[in-house]
Amino acid sequence: MAEIREEYVDFRGFKTYCKIVGENQPGKKTLLVLHGGPGNCHNYLLTYADMADRYGRQVVFYDQIGCGKSSIPHQEDDFYNYDLWTDEFYAVREALGLDDIHLFGNSWGGMLGMRCMLKDDTGVNSFVINSSPVRIATWLEEANRLIKYMPQEMQDAIAEAERTGDYETPAAKAAYDEYYKRHVIGLYEKDYPDFIIDSNEGAGECYMVMQGASEFVVTGKMKDWDIREEVKNIKVPCLALSGTDDEGTPFVIKEGVDLIPNCEWALIQGAPHVANVTHPDECLAVVENFISRFE
Repeated sequence: MAEIREEYVDFRGFKTYCKIVGENQPGKKTLLVLHGGPGNCHNYLLTYADMADRYGRQVVFYDQIGCGKSSIPHQEDDFYNYDLWTDEFYAVREALGLDDIHLFGNSWGGMLGMRCMLKDDTGVNSFVINSSPVRIATWLEEANRLIKYMPQEMQDAIAEAERTGDYETPAAKAAYDEYYKRHVIGLYEKDYPDFIIDSNEGAGECYMVMQGASEFVVTGKMKDWDIREEVKNIKVPCLALSGTDDEGTPFVIKEGVDLIPNCEWALIQGAPHVANVTHPDECLAVVENFISRFE
């Protein structure tokens, strides 16, 4: 089994937690993994750590500042912004010597990765964008469309929760659990594995600042996210990875695929947003087959 090392990187007076899994075999380059949120932590993507044993590839995770093992005291809202996590990305790479890598980002992690590739893509050989929108309005339109396929009482419960801000009623919790089963995790909450539970428990306050109270209305700083013009300038070889049952629907993902130069696309049948939970082997194989072409 691959060795796991843990380190902390100094960043803006705080500490960013990093997990380094395995070592690269000859000819392999490290895969750096960016988790979603903003506000989740790395745990829910830990199935990708198996790439160390399976393919002889080092995999590095880190908890973005403000969540998980990189938690910090309460900050005012203006502390959290795109530049914070963009700067952290380069700080982590410099501290760990990650100057020749492949990049993977899930959801917000893919959005962060796109920002970073537009700022400075030096040393990044390939980039897997896992279910990430280039325009948040498209994401929300599709998420709200998916609700319409749920039982009417669940549609009503979600609408009421969004109206009142009370997400803790039994009806609301059941409705959101159904949505997450269908389109996000692929499992009901009672069946979540420990790495999903750990990730949820490590969520930070920055989620409310950047996203908002739910999946269906963005009230935070990401409400104006639209980089459709900018992504036309990405130069790193890219693969879009998503699932047919993903809340990042094929319509959402195609918007980015059509704009990012020469972007390839792997669509996993039956997979939700966090495809690696329900389809781990397929995800690992797709990622390895793509990035190994750019060693």
